Amino acid sequence: MIITGKKFSKPEMSRVINGDRVLDSDDEKPEKFRLDLLLVEKYPEYNRSTLQTFIEQGFVKVDGKIVKKSNSKFEKSAELLLEIPDEFKKKTVSRPPVIFEDENVLVLDKPAGLLSMAKGEFCPEPTLEDFGLLVHRLDRDTSGVVILAKNPETQKYLRKQFQDRKTHKTYYAIVEGAPKLDEALVDLPIARNLNRPTTFKVDPNGKEAKTFYKVLKQNEKYSLLELKPVTGRTHQLRVHLKHLGVPILGDRVYGTAKPDSKIRLFLHAHSLEITIPTSERRVFVSKPPKEFEDVLR
Repeated sequence: MIITGKKFSKPEMSRVINGDRVLDSDDEKPEKFRLDLLLVEKYPEYNRSTLQTFIEQGFVKVDGKIVKKSNSKFEKSAELLLEIPDEFKKKTVSRPPVIFEDENVLVLDKPAGLLSMAKGEFCPEPTLEDFGLLVHRLDRDTSGVVILAKNPETQKYLRKQFQDRKTHKTYYAIVEGAPKLDEALVDLPIARNLNRPTTFKVDPNGKEAKTFYKVLKQNEKYSLLELKPVTGRTHQLRVHLKHLGVPILGDRVYGTAKPDSKIRLFLHAHSLEITIPTSERRVFVSKPPKEFEDVLR
């Protein structure tokens, strides 16, 4: 009895099975790699995190087609193209009003909406860092006095005063409603909110946080408060006022303003007392924006 094998539809594979031919590396499928890693090789001037941002924004084409997933895999022979639209390239902005300037420091009247520092390496928005070395920060939507250094030595000198609590800051805020007391010291520790990692909350296990407030003016709906933070925790004023039941007007994170609301955050850095490198103690002041007066009419 003669047993015949099944015929193969692919002659090449038949010869491999019969031992007449051995597969070599050329017969294997080419290896594929993650898109972000391929881009790192082609565009070494950007780090991987930045390139991932470019991919998500739709700035990357593979063989002529836009790909928006960093973990998409392609062969090394794929044609990669990075195109950053002009509107996403670094924007320039005129310098905010100058309160004071000398050879070591620059004190600006920051407008609401201007970032203090870049968000990641790729940040098309202008920031305070475009005008000097950052010493302290104000939230994007907070306006008012901010001091920048013109050299590393001054930056270190000024930062140490903030760290040692040798600076004195005063803020103005318009809040919803009115606090129970006309003035008080709020001594409530603050910790990161693990349910929303970019926010903070009052927590007995948190870091020390103290804020003195005083009511300056009020109407049926709002109150103007003078705030003097003793400590400098992130979002301290906003968190403390929310806890008191009087969130800052326009606060889209801790207040009642909706995420897409166009209303500004009514928090203003009114004054900063600090010693500049000439060993001269100075107080720099910024008048609250006109919107503050309009709300309380």
